[in-house]
Amino acid sequence: MNIERINFLAKKQREEGLTEEEKIEQAKLRREYIDSVVGNLRVQLDENYGKPIDKKDKN
Repeated sequence: MNIERINFLAKKQREEGLTEEEKIEQAKLRREYIDSVVGNLRVQLDENYGKPIDKKDKN
């Protein structure tokens, strides 16, 4: 995943617009980024909250 490319395309879109190919690329890169963030969040939540809580730890 290339954050620099996502940012470049966002800036270009604001300043001069994108070609159809660039719009498709931008959508694909954004989807990959979102999927990555969601996946990482799920892993963190599973690691921190997915395990049963030990009764001794319930203070």
